[in-house]
Amino acid sequence: MAARAPVSASSRLLEGFRKWYYNAAGFNQLGLMRDDTLYEDDDVKAALKRLPEKMYNERLFRIKRALDLSMKHQILPKDQWMKYEEDHKYLEPYLKEVIRERLEREEWDKK
Repeated sequence: MAARAPVSASSRLLEGFRKWYYNAAGFNQLGLMRDDTLYEDDDVKAALKRLPEKMYNERLFRIKRALDLSMKHQILPKDQWMKYEEDHKYLEPYLKEVIRERLEREEWDKK
C-alpha cells in the first residue's frame, strides 16, 4: 500500500503543475480553449473543416473576442476565464483522424 502513495502524490503534483501552467499561459484569461491556440498547419486546417458547424462557430467567436480584448489590452473578468477543468480538447479526435489518414496515405504512396 505504501508504494502507491508516492505515485498518487506525484500525480497530484503533476496535475497541480499543469493547472499552474495553464493559467500562466494566459490564453484562458481571453476566454480561449487550448485547441483554439494550436498552430494551423495542414493537419489542423483539415481537422477544422470536419468540426460540426456549432463547434466551429463557437471557436470563431472565442478567437474574435480574444483578438478584440488583446487589441484593447484587456482581459475578461475572472469569472469568465476558461477554467482548466472545463477546457476539453474538442479538436483532438478530428486531428487524430486526419493524421491517421495522412500517415496511411503516405504509407500507401510508398508502395
